Amino acid sequence: MKSAVIVFPGSNCDRDARDVLAATGLNPVMVWHRDASLPKVDLVVLPGGFSYGDYLRSGAMGAHSPIMQEVKKHAAGGGLVIGICNGFQVLTECGLLPGVLMRNQKLKFLCREVFLRVDNVTLSFTKNYKKGQIINVPIAHHDGNYFADDATLKSLEDNNQIVFRYCDAQGKLTEEANPNGSQFNIAGICNKEKNVLGMMPHPERHAEAMLGGIDGLAMFKGLAA
Repeated sequence: MKSAVIVFPGSNCDRDARDVLAATGLNPVMVWHRDASLPKVDLVVLPGGFSYGDYLRSGAMGAHSPIMQEVKKHAAGGGLVIGICNGFQVLTECGLLPGVLMRNQKLKFLCREVFLRVDNVTLSFTKNYKKGQIINVPIAHHDGNYFADDATLKSLEDNNQIVFRYCDAQGKLTEEANPNGSQFNIAGICNKEKNVLGMMPHPERHAEAMLGGIDGLAMFKGLAA
């Protein structure tokens, strides 16, 4: 399996993503955002960071980078795409995922570990988890407050597109466990076809024990398998 990591000006998790992809046999290549073509790959990763310094809105300018037309074609053809943190913001801004990511409820940058409940294990990204499993993954964002209109939220629920939710250690969806105010405690969603995933937490940052946890590693091992 081959993968590509898209590098925007302001990306700061592109090397983290590359390292875990390489360690799990996903054979990554780095692709600059102004490139006009995408190598033949199975998986595209839009990494975390602050593309274009979050100018205008987080992910708004990155969504119009030349390479994103190729990413859209890749997704339309059934190719796998994951956007992590800023990558999730880019996916909503370019229309590959519904909804928007707004400023955190208390208007503060958040950098800490959170608990997530895995609610959909039918994706290539989550098949190594158990439904309802509680995992521990870091967040680092200022604009992670997921918002969508009522019709979109109902559609996400009806089509099993809510993949990860913020929860407490027992898996309860409480207000206290929701770090940024996201509706329905949403931490990650997928498209209807289940090949595009966006999530605010960073699984690549918990893929080595020496970095404090390995709960994110199962995602990449599942993709490699």
